[in-house]
Amino acid sequence: MQPPDSATENQQHIHKRAFRHIARGGRRYALPWLSIRRWRKRLLLVGAALLAGAIAIAFAIGAELAIATHQSLMDRSPWLSLLIAPSGFAAMAWLTIRFFPGTEGSGIPQAIAASLTDDPLLRRRFLSFKIAIAKVFLTLGGLLSGASIGREGPSVQVGASAMHMLAGKRFGKIANSRDLIIAGSGAGIAAAFNTPLGGIMFAIEEICRHHPFRANSTTLIAVIFAGLMSLAVLGNYTYFGRTPAAISWPDGTWLILVCGILGGLLGGGFSRLLIASSRQLPGRLGAFSDSRPVAFAAACGLATAIIGLATGGLTYGTGYGESKAALEGVEQLPLYFMLAKLLVIWLAFVARIPGGIFAPALAVGAGLGADLAPFFAEEQHAAILVLGMVAFLAAMTQAPITSLVIVMEMTANHQMLLPIMATAVVANAVSKSVAPLPIYHTIAHAMLRRADHEVHHKHVPDEQPAQPIAEKASAS
Repeated sequence: MQPPDSATENQQHIHKRAFRHIARGGRRYALPWLSIRRWRKRLLLVGAALLAGAIAIAFAIGAELAIATHQSLMDRSPWLSLLIAPSGFAAMAWLTIRFFPGTEGSGIPQAIAASLTDDPLLRRRFLSFKIAIAKVFLTLGGLLSGASIGREGPSVQVGASAMHMLAGKRFGKIANSRDLIIAGSGAGIAAAFNTPLGGIMFAIEEICRHHPFRANSTTLIAVIFAGLMSLAVLGNYTYFGRTPAAISWPDGTWLILVCGILGGLLGGGFSRLLIASSRQLPGRLGAFSDSRPVAFAAACGLATAIIGLATGGLTYGTGYGESKAALEGVEQLPLYFMLAKLLVIWLAFVARIPGGIFAPALAVGAGLGADLAPFFAEEQHAAILVLGMVAFLAAMTQAPITSLVIVMEMTANHQMLLPIMATAVVANAVSKSVAPLPIYHTIAHAMLRRADHEVHHKHVPDEQPAQPIAEKASAS
């Protein structure tokens, strides 16, 4: 045992060392603006975020032009859709399969799959600058053909690809690859919907579902500067304008329960249908889609055109125009709109052409609200549409916080915050009883398993394959 004087001297020595360490750290970081390395890192992050925002904004403008061009063609001759839709679907499917594998579908599963693996070969299958640019033009081609697809999901893959470029060796150690993917995904949503908070919540709730989110500046920088780019180019706008919808208490409780339960059943059932369709279609239909994917895509385009003709063109495109008109009280959505929109979304999904289901899902929710509106007071009709949108989106994606934040920011109506929040929670709970697996992550794991097999095991048939990375991630 040391004498008291010796113990005191040791403590004083430790305190002196600690003080010198703190003093050195203070001198080292007293003038951080002099560090060239730090400024280079921050400038690269800002540049990548601005690039992601610029591509997303150009994407948004191009989508509006594509939808308007298709609408003008349909105004001249609606029967042209019987030629435009099949040929457009077939062309997008052929280009995807032949030249741009990895661009099919929404783009959100690709970003999730890239975040789940540490294999750079697998990440390059889902994220690259080539894939980002191809995704934009192929999705615009689908919208020009009348497909019921959205640009928001593809914007996630575009943003993740733009940020992930900084993970290359030529830029040095800018940030962790997974952090860059998460940041880019949030930036894509923020720029696409002009919802910065929604972008952050999407990154936390959807992309980080299987691993903890670390609050760092990478995500914040990406979302903020992508949002600033959107603000500078498009101005301070709300996606669906400003909706003065409101409901009273306690009468609104029934409205929340009805929208939440029905939206949860519908969204959960549709999510389960999409998951099953992504694996294998039944019987001869599945054999046809696997053996002749381009011809199958053309058949899906023809069916989309027929439904569009039967509905007077209401089911073409994202459904944004129809939803906004219904929210503003300018038009009334017909009873068949919801089911017809579900069918054309499914056709675009099984055709495997590039395009998202995020924005069309909001249109389905608006259709659900329009079908429920006649059973409630007229002054509550706008509120029912808003609750229908958040209910179906929360149920289909099983991301209630992201859904309620995005819908609230898109309608700029803070009076509906508590009803929207309650509806999202109810719909999510009901959806999980119908579809236990979330759609984006289920598809992402399947994509990762296929890519892992093609990259590492395709040419080694005698070798026992290791456990797929996707299964390791799901097990953890």
